[in-house]
Amino acid sequence: MNTATVANIPGVPDYTCTVFAPRRSEYCLLIPVINEGSRILTELGRAQKAGIDKVVDIILCDGGSTDGSMKPGTLELYGVNTLLIKTGPGKQGAQLRMGLHFALARNYKGILTIDGNNKDSIEDVPRFIAKLQEGYDLVQGSRFVPGGHAINTPKSRYLAVRLIHAPVISAAARHWFTDTTNAYRAYSREYLTHPGVRPLRDVFMGYELLAYLSIRATQLGLKACEVPVTRAYPASGKTPTKISGVKGNSDLLKVLFAAARGKYNP
Repeated sequence: MNTATVANIPGVPDYTCTVFAPRRSEYCLLIPVINEGSRILTELGRAQKAGIDKVVDIILCDGGSTDGSMKPGTLELYGVNTLLIKTGPGKQGAQLRMGLHFALARNYKGILTIDGNNKDSIEDVPRFIAKLQEGYDLVQGSRFVPGGHAINTPKSRYLAVRLIHAPVISAAARHWFTDTTNAYRAYSREYLTHPGVRPLRDVFMGYELLAYLSIRATQLGLKACEVPVTRAYPASGKTPTKISGVKGNSDLLKVLFAAARGKYNP
């Protein structure tokens, strides 16, 4: 186990990096988390059972959890390769920039992302890798394409994605996508290092980066596709999400239309 501090890099939040194992794969899986408690450990257990930790290097991008879920000894037992802890400002976009910085510096060929709240079929990671190996630059997971499954999706969330978010993103990208709020994705190194992309910028603090990266690939003539995945919400109880309430959804729509207008293009 080796821990280091990364600081004062333009476009990258300061962070600490604890490496449990050397790079073992050409691909990595970034999982942004903050106070996910047992959900992230359950997700990591599913990944380990399916052998996903042997297919990709699992990198947790922690936003500063205080619930005890990020204990290094436990994470190492669950097959985590590296733990990044953000100490600089920002939310999900900053966590992803932290992860992208580390992953690009480690020379991964492809970078996958997935939420850490145990809603997504982490067992489907090989589908994303197969598409990257076929030459795709953006691989979007979708519960709405044949083979995908949307389980207990809240009606308001379903309508927002299908009637607003996906059509707006698709129009801006000039490519049809069906599940654009889904953070389960894969990006090629060529896409992320393209001079017309520049994902490591401080403008990406919240959900801007996800919307931007959904649009930019096909605008630049790069290849994009969708693969079927499962996203399952609990049948009862509180919905595990960081987007809630009028303000949360309003902010998401502001980001959506700003990205569609090209606000984040370099």
